[in-house]
Amino acid sequence: MAAFVKAINAKIRSHPVLNYVCSTHFWGPVSNFGIPVAAVADTQKSPELISGKMTFALTIYSATFMRYSLAVSPKNYLLFGCHFVNEAAQLTQGYRFLDWHYWGGREKAGLAGAVESGKEKVKEAEAKLVKAVNEVKK
Repeated sequence: MAAFVKAINAKIRSHPVLNYVCSTHFWGPVSNFGIPVAAVADTQKSPELISGKMTFALTIYSATFMRYSLAVSPKNYLLFGCHFVNEAAQLTQGYRFLDWHYWGGREKAGLAGAVESGKEKVKEAEAKLVKAVNEVKK
């Protein structure tokens, strides 16, 4: 049985693509891609939900591992790509966090909501006025 396993392993390791797919240089980044996928999906959510501390930590984490992925031998470009995407998403989230909490984004959103509410009330008042004028004409 051991000889059979060794033979299968030798067959897999002799093929360069299969050897790569069976390595941690492949599966580490693949399993890590959940983080940037979630970060990109979170860019569509309200900035009120963003944690500044976690965004900062993930920004430093991705920058560190981008450097690490190029420092190891052989260079792990898949890991670099994973952390590059995460770094971009976390910087976007960081900007959204700062804009919402420190640069007036919350106030702008509140003002936009108030303007929309005002527009709806004007439309309701206009409809009531048109209805009243039509009743008077009858």
